[in-house]
Amino acid sequence: QVHLVESGGGLVQPGGSLTLSCAASGSISEIFIWAWYRQTRGDERELVARILSTDSTTVKGRFTISRDKSKNTMDLQMNNLKPEDTAVYYCYAAQVRPIASYWGQGTQVTVSS
Repeated sequence: QVHLVESGGGLVQPGGSLTLSCAASGSISEIFIWAWYRQTRGDERELVARILSTDSTTVKGRFTISRDKSKNTMDLQMNNLKPEDTAVYYCYAAQVRPIASYWGQGTQVTVSS
């Protein structure tokens, strides 16, 4: 079992920056996908950024994803934020042995003046 806890959300003005952090605990040795998703009310969750166990990354737009393996944390650096970035941001992890996926509880990011 893997437990994920996000932090760092809040209210930020357009053009501002914010860093979200995800702390992982439990049996994380088999995790091979770490990712951030976001969801606005009424929409499906969409992938924002992903980092594999090989450190290969996929990032959408103005965001940067990173992992600190020594601390078991994953960060999402968000720059030049826009009102359309307003959403609940979720930390996600997945493994194949055995097949399992995990979600954090989410953290709200609101971009507004």
